[in-house]
Amino acid sequence: MVRCRPCAMNAPLFFADWSDIARVAAGALLAYPRSSFLRLSGKRTLAKLNAFDLVITVVLGSTLASVILPSRPSLADGILALALLVVLQYCVAWLQVRSSGLRDVVKNRPTLLLKDGEATDDALRRERITRDELLAALRNAGCGDSAGVAAAVLETDGSISVLPARGDAPRKSTLADVDNARG
Repeated sequence: MVRCRPCAMNAPLFFADWSDIARVAAGALLAYPRSSFLRLSGKRTLAKLNAFDLVITVVLGSTLASVILPSRPSLADGILALALLVVLQYCVAWLQVRSSGLRDVVKNRPTLLLKDGEATDDALRRERITRDELLAALRNAGCGDSAGVAAAVLETDGSISVLPARGDAPRKSTLADVDNARG
């Protein structure tokens, strides 16, 4: 007798078996720390700079999902994976608020990209931001001339904050946690 693989139509909708649940739990627990690779790829990965970066971020998320979930996940598999990832994220956030050491490992620091109207080329290169992307961020902030900008900062979420130049330069307190803002 010839047996064929069951088709997706025969896959259980709500629950398959406990071995799938155990596999999803183990996959989520083991794969979650690997999501820290996003940290290594830099703030640019999370930025809204161009379509290619967005596609790569989606591919990374899809790859993580395929590692965690079976090829035909049931509803229970999906709910468990989602719940475990939310709980793990909550635990990491809770711990980083209480531990500066973990916070330094988990969270990026903001980076100064432009100071007093002049781009900081080393920071742009290190963060893989082009001058054109910096200029686009200045335009989005309503700046017609970079000379009118006291500072532009690449934030931890990949966005660029623009501080306009005024009679009083940005207070040191607003740039206290920004890499290369001293001097």
